[in-house]
Amino acid sequence: MTTIFANDYRALVIGASGAIGRAFSCALQQDLRCVHVEQVSRAHSNGFDLLDESSVAAQAAATAGAGPYHLIVDATGALTIDGVGPEKSLAALKFEHLTKAFQLNAIGPVLVLRHFAPLLVPGASIYAKLSARVGSITDNQKGGWYGYRASKAALNMLLQTAAIELQRKNVQVRVVALQPGTVRSDLSRPFSAGVDKLLEPADSVAGMLTALRGLQPRHGAHFVDYQGKDVPW
Repeated sequence: MTTIFANDYRALVIGASGAIGRAFSCALQQDLRCVHVEQVSRAHSNGFDLLDESSVAAQAAATAGAGPYHLIVDATGALTIDGVGPEKSLAALKFEHLTKAFQLNAIGPVLVLRHFAPLLVPGASIYAKLSARVGSITDNQKGGWYGYRASKAALNMLLQTAAIELQRKNVQVRVVALQPGTVRSDLSRPFSAGVDKLLEPADSVAGMLTALRGLQPRHGAHFVDYQGKDVPW
């Protein structure tokens, strides 16, 4: 069993100022095996902007010196965009909102992956990206949430495609789409009233880290939830 967590390792958290990103940073800082946690976000990193590729490239270059990293976690993403929540019907769809949903949840993250993946160590390593169960095409039973669902489904395909490419050079790299559950945060607050199980960020992250510890190399990407269960694509 090859794992990055049995020996000293270095970690990088992107989107470290959000609820889940902060929880990842805290959990990793408390792990005695984690000798360094680098944090990237609009709050931690001057000029970092998910919608500006030049700023993503500049931040990757700026954090390269603290690497290479055994674990990179991208905790970026958006549900409410410019004050507008997910669309519930076809009649609510707007070009600008759909475009920005794809920019924030798929295009920006895959460009982050493009620039940060070279900072992974050779050998056993993990690149993990927050996704969402609603991005599962198979699991979609309720409809609605058009832009968020579609942008997360696009993200999942981008992760799968990138995993196949990265594994041609490093068969031990795991690319992972993570489903964190519904977590108590500013992002979920408007939509959490009817949720049966609302997780604290620390509990969600503890589950996701346990899931990451158990992942073995496989062809393509993993899609798992905070309980370590596979999520259908």
